[in-house]
Amino acid sequence: MNLRRAARRFDDAPIVAQRTKRLSSIVAKLDREPLMKLSQMQDIGGCRAVVKSMSAVMALQDFYLHKSEIKHKLSKCNDYIEEPKNTGYRGIHLIYRFFSDKEAGEPWNGLKIEMQLRSQYQHAWATAVETVGTFIGEALKSSSGPDEWLRFFALMGSVIALRERSSLVPDTPTKRNELIEELDHHSYVLKVENRLVAFGNALQSIKRTTERAHWYLMKLDTNANQLIVTGFQRDDYENATASYSEAEELVKRRSAMDAVLVSVDSLAALERAYPNYFADTRIFVELMKQALSGHQRRIFAPVR
Repeated sequence: MNLRRAARRFDDAPIVAQRTKRLSSIVAKLDREPLMKLSQMQDIGGCRAVVKSMSAVMALQDFYLHKSEIKHKLSKCNDYIEEPKNTGYRGIHLIYRFFSDKEAGEPWNGLKIEMQLRSQYQHAWATAVETVGTFIGEALKSSSGPDEWLRFFALMGSVIALRERSSLVPDTPTKRNELIEELDHHSYVLKVENRLVAFGNALQSIKRTTERAHWYLMKLDTNANQLIVTGFQRDDYENATASYSEAEELVKRRSAMDAVLVSVDSLAALERAYPNYFADTRIFVELMKQALSGHQRRIFAPVR
């Protein structure tokens, strides 16, 4: 709620969502970083704001760093816009230590929670990475998978950085013509546009929900090209988490399945906040096409 109020200071229609980290993602992260303790994991839970522009991202970051009266303690700020990850990921991560002066909240005091700030284009990049990773069965966002795809997304990270006039992704060409030339090669070899369009066209979405739902459980089966969205009322969190646990058990047995439980304001906001689950990569495809053509114009979020 605090993030939603703050984001509306700088964007009239921000996308704000919250989620808990999937059990399989927690286990995978602990496997990758054996010295990490579960209590040290900073993104086991979190919330995210997606705003239209880079200027809105920077204004929102400045607000939280210097003007916010939020009671939770800021532990760390990871600026992946100034210093992008090698994967091409860009965004701002604010890590807080939870604080509550109420008895019910005391058991959680000191635990970390993450707040992510992204621009629309940064979110489009992350959406495309997760969409491709899900459909080809690779953890691309964790630098695992075919080198061609990893390189393509690193290059696209720099293309979007150039457009937003910020730092380029490490180990990508610093000259625009060289960057676009290499991007053109990889997009052609991988048939990126055709694949992304095919993912979106193939997916059948089944919604067992209403606009009044608060919690949404999304179960994606890429073998069946099917997404099932089930909604739960705000006071039905116990049933929502029980259904999520059942879905997690299925995910363990079926590599082509994915599941997530999230909270957003509406079903329409769900599709905007988690477009990767709907295989909606239209903004990303348009960013790539404009970069390759050399004709840049503003891109507006597609309306379903």
